[in-house]
Amino acid sequence: MSGPHSAGDLIGGRYEILGDAGEGGMQYVYAAKDHVLKRQVALKTPKNDSARKRFQRSAIVSARVTHPNVAKTLDYVDDGQRQYLVEELIAGTDLDKALLVRTPHLDPYLAARIFHHLAKGLAASHHAGVVHRDLKPSNVMVTGGYQLDAIKITDFGIAKMADEEIAEAVEGGGESISASRTVVGALPYMAPEAIETPREVGKSADVWSIGAMMYELLTGNVPYGKGLQAVTKIIAAAPPEFPGFMTANPQFATLSKQLIQIVLQCLQKDPATRPTADTLVEQCGMLCYPVEPRFLGYVREIRHRAWGFVVVDDEDVFFHFDCVYGDKPVLGDNVMLSKFRGGGAWRALPVVKMQ
Repeated sequence: MSGPHSAGDLIGGRYEILGDAGEGGMQYVYAAKDHVLKRQVALKTPKNDSARKRFQRSAIVSARVTHPNVAKTLDYVDDGQRQYLVEELIAGTDLDKALLVRTPHLDPYLAARIFHHLAKGLAASHHAGVVHRDLKPSNVMVTGGYQLDAIKITDFGIAKMADEEIAEAVEGGGESISASRTVVGALPYMAPEAIETPREVGKSADVWSIGAMMYELLTGNVPYGKGLQAVTKIIAAAPPEFPGFMTANPQFATLSKQLIQIVLQCLQKDPATRPTADTLVEQCGMLCYPVEPRFLGYVREIRHRAWGFVVVDDEDVFFHFDCVYGDKPVLGDNVMLSKFRGGGAWRALPVVKMQ
C-alpha cells in the first residue's frame, strides 16, 4: 500500500484503514471504517507536511457545502503528526474513466444530464462561498457508470492546497508546471486567469473548468490540448471548434446546438462574460433530455443498411440508423442505448457505438 498507512492502522481512535482508495497529486486516499457510526468513509491525508495549515482551512471551508452532487465532508482529525479529512466514500470511478473509456464521446442526452448535475453541485459550493480551483475529471466521481446513479464533485477539501501549488508552479514557469502533477492534470481545464493571474482566481474559473470538461465529454478531446503547448491556446481562448457529427443528425442537432452554446459561454476569455453557476443551473434546467436507463448490447442484424436489431440481455431491441449518434455500428459491434416500448420489439434511442 502506498503512503504512510497500512491496513489495520487506527486513526484518531476511530477510523480503521481498510485499504488504498487512490492517490492524488497532493494527498493519499484510503477507505476506512468508522467504528463509531459503523460505516465506511474516505480518509484523506496530505503528502506534504508543510501543507498542514492549508489542509485544515480547506477542511473547514469544504464542510460548508451540502449538496447531493458534492462529496460530503464528515470530519477532520489532527493526531499531532498528520491531518486527515474524512469524506463520504463514493463507490464509483473518476468521470473520464467511468464514461470515456468505452465510448469516444457521449451523446447529448447523457451529456446534458451530467452538465445539469455538475452545475447544481458547483452552484451549491459557490453559494457557500467555496471556490474549487482544481475542477477536472479526476475530481468528479460517478457511480453506476452510464446509468449515472450519482455524480459528485470531490476534493473541495484541498482547494486551498491546490490553489497554492498551482500558483507557485505557474509563477515558476514551464519547468515548474511540468514538474507539478497537480498542474499537469489540471492544465487542460484551467481558465486563462488561472495562468495569467493565478492568485486572483474566482468562481468564474470553476465555470470555465466545467465548460472544458463538458467539451471533452461531448467531443472526446479537451478544448485546447494538453501539456505546455496548451498554455498559449488557453490564454488566447479562441472559441474551440466542435466536430460535425454533433449536429449532423437532425434527431440530436437541437440539443447539441444548445449544449455547444452553453459550453462556449463557459469558455469565454473574460470571466465577467461567463455565466454564473446559478445561470448554468437555469440553462441546463431548460434542456430537454431523457433520464431512462442505459443498456449495453451488440448488433445482431442489420437490414437494408437502415435498421436492425440489438441484443440486450438476450432480448431483441429494434434500432434505426436515424437514432444512431456518431459513427454507425456494423454487425457485431457493441453499442449503448436506451430502450422504449414499441409495437412488438423494444425501440432504441439513442444508439451509441462503443469502443
